Amino acid sequence: MTSPLTGVRVIDFTHVLAGPACAYYLGLLGAEVIKVERPERGDAMRHRGGTDPARSANGMSTAYVTQAAGKSAITLDLDSADGKASMQDLLRSADVLVENHRPVTLKALGLDEGSTLALNSRLIHCAMTGYGRGGKNEDAAAYDVNIQATSGIMTLTGTKDTGPLRTGAPIMDYSVALAAGFAIAAALFEREKTGKGTFIDVSMLDTAYTLMSSTITDFLATGNVPAARGNAANSRSPGAGSFPCKEGVLSLGVNEESQFRALAIGLGRADWLTDPRFAERQNRKQNAPLLEDVLVEALAQRSADDWEAHLLESGVPVAKVRTLPESLNTPHSKARGYLHHDEQTGLTVPSLPFRIGQTVAHCPLGSIRELGADTEIILAQFRPSPSDESLS
Repeated sequence: MTSPLTGVRVIDFTHVLAGPACAYYLGLLGAEVIKVERPERGDAMRHRGGTDPARSANGMSTAYVTQAAGKSAITLDLDSADGKASMQDLLRSADVLVENHRPVTLKALGLDEGSTLALNSRLIHCAMTGYGRGGKNEDAAAYDVNIQATSGIMTLTGTKDTGPLRTGAPIMDYSVALAAGFAIAAALFEREKTGKGTFIDVSMLDTAYTLMSSTITDFLATGNVPAARGNAANSRSPGAGSFPCKEGVLSLGVNEESQFRALAIGLGRADWLTDPRFAERQNRKQNAPLLEDVLVEALAQRSADDWEAHLLESGVPVAKVRTLPESLNTPHSKARGYLHHDEQTGLTVPSLPFRIGQTVAHCPLGSIRELGADTEIILAQFRPSPSDESLS
């Protein structure tokens, strides 16, 4: 069975998390991915990230291997004439270039979008940067934490007491990787019609804004500056938020009248449906603190595990607040087949959050390669064979 991107060659000239993750996702969909690194040390993420210093010292940090499987690994000295010539050969043979370097760096290397598209008019050149092209910050260095700070996301997280908080996971890196993959797929589809490649400009800051789309619309329409709301739901509906139980915490997403009815009946509090303080949405909003009190009182009778199972059967949007180990161990998470076990490293890593038809979450991937392991075999593709030389 072929995968969606079988036959597509991707040059992965990236580092850290966002760029390598994008190329990894393309590989999971069947693309051939060739990772280009600098000699000696390679991608700095090989040596940092995660909580296992021994793996990091060996150039195989958990942060690196998360998005490294299945890629050929080559090293090129792009400051040398030979290295530049080899990179140009790769780009002429490629369908996609994925990179996350500052424009000024690319210009110095002769790998800016004007140069790459001149080499290969069918190339899809996808650039991921902190701020995107245009504006005074286009050459500014930026990591996930910087974009969370400058975008406003941090001011939406936490409470008045905690102040702004960074989201625990590197959401910007992986959101940008998915956004770039979406754009590349669209550009490949367009190329089928036009025969021409294009340049894709992916901004981490724009992606952060996209994650806040409805919040931004509300602010621009009303002028109401969004504030940190802790664990309260964005819907601002009474009955939507996180509530303690006899054991554990339960997240409720009760926004519709039918859902409130299901909640009341599921909790054995059908009297709320005729109580003038709670019977109508507007009354519940006016009496939100009181509703929260009676909810906590009702939920204190059973554990979060018990309430989750019972209320889900009742049609209530509900979930127990879990740790990551607890979440990965649920029967549903296991049934999805989202995690992929790598035999070479013995590590289990994430794959893709979607299926296409009956295609599995990922196509079989090769091993995670040591720095420069495939340099000779890849570059040999561009050298004349002995028979060719004898004919010249």
